[in-house]
Amino acid sequence: MGLKYQKEIKAAIKYFWTTRSQQIEKQVQGEVHDQGNRGAVTGGKQLDGFIILLRKIALDNGVPEQCIFIKGNNLPGFFRPTKDWDFIIISPKKHLIAAIELKSQVGSFGNNFNNRTEEALGSAVDIWTAYRENAFPNQQPPWVGYIMIVEKSKASMSPVRVSETHFKPFKEFLNASYLDRYKMFCQKLMLERHYSATAVIWTSSDLLFGDLSDEISLHTYINTFAGFLKGKAEDFKI
Repeated sequence: MGLKYQKEIKAAIKYFWTTRSQQIEKQVQGEVHDQGNRGAVTGGKQLDGFIILLRKIALDNGVPEQCIFIKGNNLPGFFRPTKDWDFIIISPKKHLIAAIELKSQVGSFGNNFNNRTEEALGSAVDIWTAYRENAFPNQQPPWVGYIMIVEKSKASMSPVRVSETHFKPFKEFLNASYLDRYKMFCQKLMLERHYSATAVIWTSSDLLFGDLSDEISLHTYINTFAGFLKGKAEDFKI
């Protein structure tokens, strides 16, 4: 991963695990801890460290602070009225410069992998179709990004059986682990140009983390994002 933002990346990973642990502890104390740690999955604050990282990258590459939005980021969709993105940048001329979605998965891989892939694919199709239909008028295409944080564990690293009820699945899925599936998913999202860039980061509760491949590494993601923002310098001049 890139050295320039290594400190911020480490802080984001630590914040992710610390916040998740605190959320679970509160649930246990309140006797509302349910199966699969659902509250920890839906807590919504675990990835705030990565929001801080994205904000710093934007500021470092010439984006004015008033153009960065990290709350209430409802953008128009085509198949639904709006979608609340995690991080967006809007120029002084009201052009959508970037929209980024962040997701994570810790445990419950069998239950949640399909949900995560459907969410990511649906959000991409929705925003690009809305763009085609002039929801963001008089502007060039925005930069649309996706970051996925996945727990590295025995459950995510072990081969997963694929059901073959009526037809054969694509062979690359056979004996692939959930980490392999996320890797292929994000690679294919970029291959089909659903996202400008994607990144998958594996991490474990001992705060270790890493990439699955170079093209979907956080280092490549950051460089792509930073390069795009530098190219948009004129958009931020008032």
